[in-house]
This record gives sequence, C-alpha cells and structure tokens, in this order.
Amino acid sequence: MKKVEGLKMRRLGKEYMIIPEGAKLINFNKMVSFNSSAAYLWESVGDKDFTASDLAGLLIDKYGIDESIASTDAASIAAKWLEEGLVTE
Repeated sequence: MKKVEGLKMRRLGKEYMIIPEGAKLINFNKMVSFNSSAAYLWESVGDKDFTASDLAGLLIDKYGIDESIASTDAASIAAKWLEEGLVTE
C-alpha cells in the first residue's frame, strides 16, 4: 500500500484529521479522523510502500502488544484506509 498523494494529517485537539491539500482532492461530504495510534502508524509509514504486516510490526514495537492482536488491528486499519481512499494497493 501507499498513501494517496496530497493528504496531510493535522492535529485538532485530541484527534488527528486527514486533510486533502489541493482543490481536486477536496470532498466535503466526509471527514476522516484518527486516534493517536492510527496517527502514529500514518506518520511512521511516511511515503514508503507498506503492508498490514508492517503496520502490525509498528504496533508491536510501540505498544508491546501480542502479535495476533497487532495483526488483527493492523489489518482492520489498512482495510479502513483503503475503503476511505487514503491509500492505494
């Protein structure tokens, strides 16, 4: 997967919002917000290609959680990002 170009993350209070930068990307019908864990993953992958397994590894490293929990959570996050159009395969 890879992030869609033109998306930036901004912190608003305790949440993080994904903001499109560029008029052709703007869709005012939907806002995407992240919690701190999703924001950590978004920042960590940068502009590199990544997989759900990469996300799971980041969760394990940061939070010390069990591999099966990290894999399930990472797969869910990756699927949501794909569904929302934030990343491409």
